[in-house]
Amino acid sequence: MKKTIKAIMLSLCILMGCAKDEVPDPFLIEGISMENYPKVDCSTSTQILQSLIACKLLGVGYDWKENMLFGGYYDLNIQYDDLPGSLEFFKNLRVSTTHGAFTSLIDREVDLIVTSRSISRDEKAYADEQDVTLDETPIALDGFIFITHKNNPVKSLTKKQIQDIYMGETTNWKEVGGRDLAITPYIREPNSGSQEKMETIVMKGLEMPKWEFTPLLGMGGPFDRLRSDESGICYSLYYYNQFFVEPELVNQLAVDGITPTQQAIRNRTYPYTTEVYTAIRSDTDKNSMAYKLYRLICSDKAKKIIEESGYVPK
Repeated sequence: MKKTIKAIMLSLCILMGCAKDEVPDPFLIEGISMENYPKVDCSTSTQILQSLIACKLLGVGYDWKENMLFGGYYDLNIQYDDLPGSLEFFKNLRVSTTHGAFTSLIDREVDLIVTSRSISRDEKAYADEQDVTLDETPIALDGFIFITHKNNPVKSLTKKQIQDIYMGETTNWKEVGGRDLAITPYIREPNSGSQEKMETIVMKGLEMPKWEFTPLLGMGGPFDRLRSDESGICYSLYYYNQFFVEPELVNQLAVDGITPTQQAIRNRTYPYTTEVYTAIRSDTDKNSMAYKLYRLICSDKAKKIIEESGYVPK
């Protein structure tokens, strides 16, 4: 798998033009600079895309570098020496997690966000309280995945089996073709992007029991826990599993016999294909740099950038 990811990233660098002075002509905003660049916030999983967009627009060089410290995933290596002050500028691109990004946009602390999901029910209620409406546009595809310990022999679950596990009706792995071992179904913290997806696209309104297990915090929480817990199951995003952690350290399950892959996500045959969004406040000045950036990210001109980041363009 590590070789496959390396081949993908090297191919993308060649196809998309990763040299530091190569900025695709169509992906431009006249007059944009570090001084007037909109304030942007994002989910943990969309951080690379957010930074890549800024690199392209500001002419900051980068390459894809294997990060051996964190298990060999590929990271965007930004060449901060290209522009004076670029190091401080990129620190100002916020990564407040999905819920935090929506809150900061509603509170007018940032101009634009790139997130792993659309606005949640709680966030919509908060926006209504603040008399704020948002414009949201899906820009890419991702997959909502289920992971277990790498030694778990179960390789696929049906949508119904997943629901039964999280409703407490299926309690032992032997009931779904595994070993005689009690299942530990882990969840994520409320309002996280993953938890919202779990409740809406997987459980579809079914109210899960109040599990006694402490919710796993952060995108890395499920991977850290399931590297050692052979009884556990949890959920995450395909993109995060492929590019932020070492995929071989956990077992990524197929759903209804369909393995989450870029192709299965691209053609939407994977059952839990999801969307990545960009959002802006509806009252944003249409002549502002923030609105110009929003429209550019939503346009076909952004597809190569989205593809290069590792996402599947919508």
